[in-house]
Amino acid sequence: MARDIIDDRLIGALHLRAMTRSGLDHDPLAEHTAIQAGTLAALMAGGYEGDATLAEVLRLGDLGIGTIQQLGGELIVLDGECWLIEADGTVIAVDSSIKTPFAVVCAFRGDTTAELGEAMSLADLSAMSIMLAPARAPVLAIRLHGSFVDLHLRSVARQSPPYVPLDEVVAHQTTFQVAAAVGTLVGFHFPDASAGIEVPGFHFHFISDDRTVGGHVIDATAVDGLLEIDGCDELHVELPAGVSLGTPGAADRAQIERIEGAGAAG
Repeated sequence: MARDIIDDRLIGALHLRAMTRSGLDHDPLAEHTAIQAGTLAALMAGGYEGDATLAEVLRLGDLGIGTIQQLGGELIVLDGECWLIEADGTVIAVDSSIKTPFAVVCAFRGDTTAELGEAMSLADLSAMSIMLAPARAPVLAIRLHGSFVDLHLRSVARQSPPYVPLDEVVAHQTTFQVAAAVGTLVGFHFPDASAGIEVPGFHFHFISDDRTVGGHVIDATAVDGLLEIDGCDELHVELPAGVSLGTPGAADRAQIERIEGAGAAG
């Protein structure tokens, strides 16, 4: 297990562990653990290759979000299947042999559920998820299946070496306006102190039931649906060679906010 500097605010709130690829072989259900390949800081710096395959990640989780090698689009893991939304909006099934530089999954069990009683904005859904969250769960995995309107989605184009930083890629992102779709919103909420390791706050991806629409969610309104929330108290991060867990500085946080403001990749 790698040993690195970790923000003290994260200790006690989230049991965080860095590990090598050999660590991608344990029982996440028993530990109620979220599993992550790579770090956000490495992705922001242009680390788009990764060393863990989707197959390795899928052994430990059946629900998640992220991207694939060369930043080839927006990844969503749903019921153990991987789907990719490419830059032109095309939704394709992804071969599990493909590597990922950044993805987070969990073995999802919706311990808390709620039927939406009215149309809700993404901000309202986020607030509702926090209100319903299991006590003392620093990481939330969220799944909402239902009908959506006014979806604002995005994706990014596959990159080629030499890689540029993520904020330069996002400046040329592709966005999609979808009037209505039935599908599943998948996302996570991480504490503020995880900035640089993960995206702090909420981060959602969407895929339609007919697999024709999807992407990173910039905005959306849920008309109806079933909200399921799973609280995780540990995060295990697989670190590729040359990547460490460090304490993010103010510049890192500002960069995250700029990227998230445009809808971050992954």
